[in-house]
Amino acid sequence: MEIVLALAIGVLTTCGVWLMLRPRTFQVIMGLALLGYGVNLFIFSMGRLSVDSEPILVAGFPPTFEFYDDPMPQALVLTAIVIGFAMTALFLVVLLAQRGFSGNDHVDGHEKAREDGE
Repeated sequence: MEIVLALAIGVLTTCGVWLMLRPRTFQVIMGLALLGYGVNLFIFSMGRLSVDSEPILVAGFPPTFEFYDDPMPQALVLTAIVIGFAMTALFLVVLLAQRGFSGNDHVDGHEKAREDGE
């Protein structure tokens, strides 16, 4: 299970960075979203992978990591998901406004001229 999670984090982060290096703004926004998902999975994995463990303290068991999961990474990821969704929505609105003003969606504001004269 750990290798699957590590591969998912690596693939999301790699695809996010690759998309952030693209010349179009929509690709940059999707890259930021994928990078955010990769970071969320990384934070979530810091809380330890376990099955059938309670996220809160249970009466009768000592308060050690053997009997419960740390709820802090789960709360951080939930907060990051909400903030990431709002940030993506804001970026898409800015993308549409910028496309309306400049007529294209390139990061630098203008398309490169083609070499073949078209």
